Amino acid sequence: MEIRPATPDDIPAMHRIRLAVRENALRDPSRVRPADYAALLAGSGRGWVAIVEGNLVGFGIADASNRNVWALFVAPGFEGRGIGRRLHDEMLDWLFGLGSAPAWLTTEPGSRAERFYRVAGWQDAARNPGNEPGGDLRLEFYPFDDEA
Repeated sequence: MEIRPATPDDIPAMHRIRLAVRENALRDPSRVRPADYAALLAGSGRGWVAIVEGNLVGFGIADASNRNVWALFVAPGFEGRGIGRRLHDEMLDWLFGLGSAPAWLTTEPGSRAERFYRVAGWQDAARNPGNEPGGDLRLEFYPFDDEA
């Protein structure tokens, strides 16, 4: 598996994966468009892709201006191979290389993604838990304290 920075040429494959996922599926696919990926990659965001046997099978995009994980998705059939964790760690390394403020994301409550994030150390957001019925769960990640 190769992890490398995402480029604008990767956007069609990233978007196909985003639309194909089984969990955290877009209820309204028009809410996330290829132009949204392009704007983040050209602006305050940075993305990474996972390549297996020449195929893009996962991606993650983080946004420095909002300090959030905007997307982390692995293609169906490639889950459980450590791809998501490698992409996750790339994004957090980058975000915390820019500053120590907490990072945040939203995910579907009760999903495999929620379990993945909690195992990785994400916690309920202190100020805005986002636990409204039918809504996404907001989680935060705090940088590790090297002195602890």
